[in-house]
Amino acid sequence: MNKIRNGLIAAAILIGSVLVVTAAQAHKDKHTPQQLKAFEEVFMEQVRVGDLLFHGDDGAQKKLNVVMTRSGTACAMCHPFATDTHPYEFPKFQEQVGQFATLRDMINWCIEKPAEGEKLDPDSPAMKALEAYIYWSNRGSKLDPGRH
Repeated sequence: MNKIRNGLIAAAILIGSVLVVTAAQAHKDKHTPQQLKAFEEVFMEQVRVGDLLFHGDDGAQKKLNVVMTRSGTACAMCHPFATDTHPYEFPKFQEQVGQFATLRDMINWCIEKPAEGEKLDPDSPAMKALEAYIYWSNRGSKLDPGRH
């Protein structure tokens, strides 16, 4: 019985070692220019969709089946070009939310409270696109999580 248990433990260690070594080597090869171009195109498409949502585009909201406002307020009315969103400060304690929050939590707070819209699923395409636009608009900012 001990030999079987020891054999199983040794096999598990061997498999675990192979997985760790394989995972560690997963991104050692440099990306090709074609891959980088493809990655950039996917990212910029999400930025474009996020820009439409952020500026209150009805067509983008309908396409993604979201209701971001009932008051007629778009994100850009308070945050032109995603200014004053401070994505580089998240996560942090957020006074308006009353708890430790992520950027996605704050986006949903703004949608629900001032805009009177419907909360987005945090993993939805609409949320990811909004997040991509906000981060893109603040590119070059120094990360400073927890700051106020």
